[in-house]
Amino acid sequence: MSRVILRQLSLLLITLFLLSLVSFTLSYGFPGDPVTNVSGIHTDHARYEQEFKARGFEGHVGQQYIAYLQHLFDGQWGYSLQDGTSIAEELRLRLPATLEVTFISLIVALVVGPPLGIIAAMNHRKPLDQVISFISLAGYSIPVFWLAQISILIFAVVFDWVPIAGQINPLFDIPPVSGSILLDILISDSQHKTIALQNALLHLLLPTLVLAAAPCVLLIRFTRTSALQVLQKKYIKGAYARGLSTTEVMLKHTIPNTMQPVTRELSTAFSILITNVLITELIFSWPGLGNWLVRSIYERDYPVIQHGLLVLASMILIANVAANIIQAWRYPQVRQEFYVR
Repeated sequence: MSRVILRQLSLLLITLFLLSLVSFTLSYGFPGDPVTNVSGIHTDHARYEQEFKARGFEGHVGQQYIAYLQHLFDGQWGYSLQDGTSIAEELRLRLPATLEVTFISLIVALVVGPPLGIIAAMNHRKPLDQVISFISLAGYSIPVFWLAQISILIFAVVFDWVPIAGQINPLFDIPPVSGSILLDILISDSQHKTIALQNALLHLLLPTLVLAAAPCVLLIRFTRTSALQVLQKKYIKGAYARGLSTTEVMLKHTIPNTMQPVTRELSTAFSILITNVLITELIFSWPGLGNWLVRSIYERDYPVIQHGLLVLASMILIANVAANIIQAWRYPQVRQEFYVR
């Protein structure tokens, strides 16, 4: 197992190194002066000269890249061209908001998707299987922006069940400390924590369900396909022949073997979440990294684009490595495949 972990971490470091090279190259691909893009458009001459020397622009490209890495690890990621705010400070507040809605959506997809896939496989070619398959196919075909707008129209405008946008009603005045609205409510000294928490959960409900739709239908399809293959195995038929009940066969044989290829797709589900969170946060005015990055693209805020893409790509890479390690730890046969590679 240690060999698998070392191999995966080595591949992660190599990929992150290549990703940092791409991010560094963007400094020269964006319009304008690279120094101004880092220091901000409101920088005076003295600050400009300081940034010019600190970031290695007096030397060759290799020195500039080393200086870029040093500033990256020190958290000196530059300033926004629009409002002059620190990119690192904005990321500190916006990234937890994105992770909050992303991980809750992933949990919803895991709770709903695999069970429905197994139920569909157990009722193969029956009406229940056809209904679940139709829902998964329709859900996979619907764009996230259309689903978000229809959900707002139905549940927020027509029925008025949930709020339209934002994290919480501004009347609660919860100070943004961690970036996660649920955590900020819990650590605040507000006298109305319970009501504020209920309001925050209502704001979180619609974007979470919209965001969870795509990975949920993906997991339904993969789980159904995997379960159908497992149900045709001889050891399943042998288990029934030994007198085991359907519940015992499902819990002891079908589900554990079905989830092996599904575990591999968790990284794909997370990648879909990260992709869709850009549009979802923008539509629901969720103050996360995706909303900030999309607005920065419209405003041509190049330093924000550069580092925002770096963070999102790094999250996807880390999720892929984590999924591979979990799968190798859970399933020894997969571990052997990693040894052969």
